[in-house]
Amino acid sequence: MDPNESAPENGRPRGVIFGVFFLIVALISVGVYGYVRHTHFFISTDDAYISGRVYTIASKVPGTILALPVQDNQLVKQRELLLEIDTRDYDVRVRDAQALLATEESKLNEAKARIALAGKQLEEVHFRIASSQAGLKLQEAGLSQARQDLARAERLFQNSIIPRDRLEKAQTAYDVARSQTDAALEQLKQAQAALEVQSAAVEQSRAAFESQRAVIAQRRASLNAEELKQSYTRIYAPADGYITKRSIEVGNQVQAGQPLMAVVALNDVWIVANYKETQLAKVRPGQKVSIAVDTFPGRKFSGRVESIMAGTGAAFALFPPENATGNYVKVVQRIPVKIVLDKGTDPDHVLRLGMSVIPTIAVQDR
Repeated sequence: MDPNESAPENGRPRGVIFGVFFLIVALISVGVYGYVRHTHFFISTDDAYISGRVYTIASKVPGTILALPVQDNQLVKQRELLLEIDTRDYDVRVRDAQALLATEESKLNEAKARIALAGKQLEEVHFRIASSQAGLKLQEAGLSQARQDLARAERLFQNSIIPRDRLEKAQTAYDVARSQTDAALEQLKQAQAALEVQSAAVEQSRAAFESQRAVIAQRRASLNAEELKQSYTRIYAPADGYITKRSIEVGNQVQAGQPLMAVVALNDVWIVANYKETQLAKVRPGQKVSIAVDTFPGRKFSGRVESIMAGTGAAFALFPPENATGNYVKVVQRIPVKIVLDKGTDPDHVLRLGMSVIPTIAVQDR
């Protein structure tokens, strides 16, 4: 056999091997190119979960659970009754506060009557003063006339024109007029002193009235406080949502501030995605996000970036890392990104808090 005839046959396997090799290299190159291109336009992470608003329901007053019309996982509407606490103790307190307020209000009416009476008495004192002043003027006029008559009678008696009895009568008239004037002056002084006393009584009555008004305001505030506590015996849903973590039953005794249940508002959920700090250079609020949920494989949800947290998760930890040490090792940090769902992307509210998701952000238009 001619050795040259076997060369083509030996070359075929070698050509096939080279062809397969080049094909594999081409496929790897295409894959690497596709991956690089994808990472250039999209970033994703599996460190993400559903978050939302959780309203913790707690009682503001202690008491016994009287009614509990809701169950775990039940959908409730805003202002729907969640539970009711026995109100009998609070009803008694409200009635006591109302009775005390009524008592103080009656005392206020008495204080008003005392002010009115003191005012009338003050007016009477003013009338007495005016009358005493008029009487004093009259008596002073009579005294002046009696003094003149006495002086005239003394001159006439000295000239032996009138007898002594006329002089004595003039002297007596003068003494009487002077006594009456002194009495009128004393009466005026008494009226003026009564004016001061009655004015003080009026001020005292007004002060008592204002003090009683303050007492009534205090009683009314106490009544409002008791009525407010009474209103706290009925607890309503703060928002639309689902009942979770119900920890009470009818007849249980609860304390103020004790958590009783929670309301989860599934109509207002968002995604917290913890991206690596090296991935966030191109992330901006408003960018579109495609969301895959582990619970629903094959189904896509849509959303957009709303905000980026002001610090890494480690920066807000209970014990943040202290990098100023001699054994520092650099660790790539993660920064939470808040992603809100598009309206209508979850109409049935199938997403639940804590679900694992994989959000993919379109960081650049292709």
